[in-house]
Amino acid sequence: MANVKSAEKRIRQTRKRTERNRYYRTRIKTITKNVETAVAEGNYEAALNAWKVANKKFQSFINKGILKKNTARRKISRLHNLVKSIEPSA
Repeated sequence: MANVKSAEKRIRQTRKRTERNRYYRTRIKTITKNVETAVAEGNYEAALNAWKVANKKFQSFINKGILKKNTARRKISRLHNLVKSIEPSA
């Protein structure tokens, strides 16, 4: 256990940050999984809608500083390629 006041504060801050990071990490995984599930089912409309939601959320995560720009764009691009792979040819 911490014996110094500043060390106790660091412990509190670390707990708070860990919880916040866990929340965003699971959000990212869930958003990604929604797109992948729709693609696996072969439902293009649902996949496209899920991708749009993912795109919007990842952009907001960039603005909040949760994800780095290139990381978010890489994830969005990979999801978009998945969605395009089941696109019905008109």
